[in-house]
Amino acid sequence: MGYGVGGRLLPRISVIVPVHNSVNHIEACLRALTNQTVAQGDYEIIVIDDGSSDDTLRAVSHHPVRAFSQFWQGPAAARNRGLSAAQGDLVLFTDADCEPAPDWIEQMCRPFSDPRVSGVKGVYRTRQHSLVARFVQLEYEDKYRRMARYQTIDFIDTYSAGYRSCVLREIAGFDTRFPTASVEDQELSFRLAKAGRRLVFQPTAVVYHRHASTLGAYARKKFRIGYWKVLVHLRHPDKLLHDSHTPQVLKLQLVMVPLGLASWLSSGLWSPLTWVALGTTGLLFLSMAPFITQVCRADPPVALVAPWLLLVRAAALGMGFGVGLAARVGKRVLDRLS
Repeated sequence: MGYGVGGRLLPRISVIVPVHNSVNHIEACLRALTNQTVAQGDYEIIVIDDGSSDDTLRAVSHHPVRAFSQFWQGPAAARNRGLSAAQGDLVLFTDADCEPAPDWIEQMCRPFSDPRVSGVKGVYRTRQHSLVARFVQLEYEDKYRRMARYQTIDFIDTYSAGYRSCVLREIAGFDTRFPTASVEDQELSFRLAKAGRRLVFQPTAVVYHRHASTLGAYARKKFRIGYWKVLVHLRHPDKLLHDSHTPQVLKLQLVMVPLGLASWLSSGLWSPLTWVALGTTGLLFLSMAPFITQVCRADPPVALVAPWLLLVRAAALGMGFGVGLAARVGKRVLDRLS
């Protein structure tokens, strides 16, 4: 706890939840946040309603939170609004469709006992039963294993994130050019890492999430990520080559899928391309083998759909990136002509 103006007692921790049309999820999130192992007097909950048109605000009013409302501006702007209202010297972020575990706040705050730590990343879990959702969870766990090897990371997702509030204010918070929930949290992480701030992975800080549970929802999410990744990499081109979250094999698959498809489609016109198509396909499935082996051990039924979902992942991310790149190039051309 700390003292503010006039000796007023202020919470040390501020938990910020941006919300938009989430009446079906927000109450479960807030119930989880108000039942933590940390004493309620040691933290505040701030909800930023980002232009909801449903009963979200009424649902929020049933809980002991500080609620603010704004016209729709996107989650980046909503988080910045929460940051401006935060009274804690630590700010934690989660999403309306997440249910933090009872010790989530406690576990998120542990790494900050080291004064060198500026940011902390937690993890997803899920209680869902669909094959697609279980695949998504295993996909995250594969990335978590990768991140656990690093003492310092450069990638924090805001479903389970924590920062020193002074650090976020120094860099003006999230980039509001991202109008939807996409990769605005990644861009923030890259900025912090480049500024020399230490970010760490905390696998014991758990939130339960409702992952995409259908093929269509999964493909749309990956397309959206690919589309907005263009803006991230225009600002951080070095991260195209490496970051602490993205498996290098995924980048290979992003190349192999369109190359293999183009080779198969063109092989009827020129038969030597059949060998290119076969080689590309073989390399693609070889690159999938380590992950599929892990899936077989963890959840054998998911292994039946894993190869196809990996293909969908690469195709959707690649298409999104291509469309996003074309949109950015088109905008620059129009700006020059106008």
